[in-house]
Amino acid sequence: MGLISFIEGAGKKLFGKDEKVQQAQTPKTKTELLKAEMKIHLVKNFGALLLMTIMSINVIAQNTRTGYVIEPDYKLTAVAEMGFIGVLGHKVKFGNNGTYFDYKKDGGQDVLFPIIRPSLELEYKKRNTFIFLYQPLTIASQVYLDKDLIVDNLVYPATSSVKLLYNFPFYRFSYLRDVLPNAKKLDFAIGGTIQIRNATISFESLDGSGYRTNRDVGIVPALKIRSKYTVNPWSYLELEADGIYAPVSYLNGSSTEIVGAILDASVRGGIKLTDNVHSFLNLRYLGGGAVGTSKNPQGPSDGYVKNWLHFGTVSAGFKYGF
Repeated sequence: MGLISFIEGAGKKLFGKDEKVQQAQTPKTKTELLKAEMKIHLVKNFGALLLMTIMSINVIAQNTRTGYVIEPDYKLTAVAEMGFIGVLGHKVKFGNNGTYFDYKKDGGQDVLFPIIRPSLELEYKKRNTFIFLYQPLTIASQVYLDKDLIVDNLVYPATSSVKLLYNFPFYRFSYLRDVLPNAKKLDFAIGGTIQIRNATISFESLDGSGYRTNRDVGIVPALKIRSKYTVNPWSYLELEADGIYAPVSYLNGSSTEIVGAILDASVRGGIKLTDNVHSFLNLRYLGGGAVGTSKNPQGPSDGYVKNWLHFGTVSAGFKYGF
């Protein structure tokens, strides 16, 4: 009753006369009658609007006290890593009569190289995550040959010098689905990945007398998992992996009879700095390769390729949620 009385009083103050007094006075003209009716309607509308406003404020206050917050369906997160990569093992062979060349032992890949790894993640209704990742991966070196190197029927003689380029960046599109939505401390998601490689591998004589290159753009599907364990409100551990081992031609429909594999697995320890900013330390194994012969080789190559790599990375990074 107190709220209704307040509304009536507010209406009187705004429009000057009591509704009962107006009803007691007989309007002299139709115009005065219409004005009186308009004032009555305005008082009622004002009261209804004021009542709705007060009720809305009361509901918001109750939700704030109980800690209830309406969250959007979408959440965008930017992730960036920066660190170094070390070659654990890396060998390539181009051509059936080619040299199975050891990059780590003979190709100048016995040192550390810088690496960055940016990605964007879009979370939808908490259980669905879409990820776009770009991984630049360029290793250039220059070496003195102790023995002959044969690449696609070209001989780089011993005691000569060669420039080597191993450029293997890739783009990755992934989807994850959380399968433990009600777990309090453990998150586990599974899904799939489409990886697009953009490879350029070249060998160039320092004097310019010999040059061979192998370039390829390919699409490889893979499986993906991600698990996160919340240690306490401000720290967590995370495991993530993308990988597959299968005939490449069967997967992407190409004419190249090649067996390939990829494995990108990492362990991460993170700290929650704010609700939107996390920092982390990451250890990663990045490996894979392929072996086989293309059905449509382009000379001077006979189409045979053997390429296996094993890299390890150490990086630090951050996550920022928009």
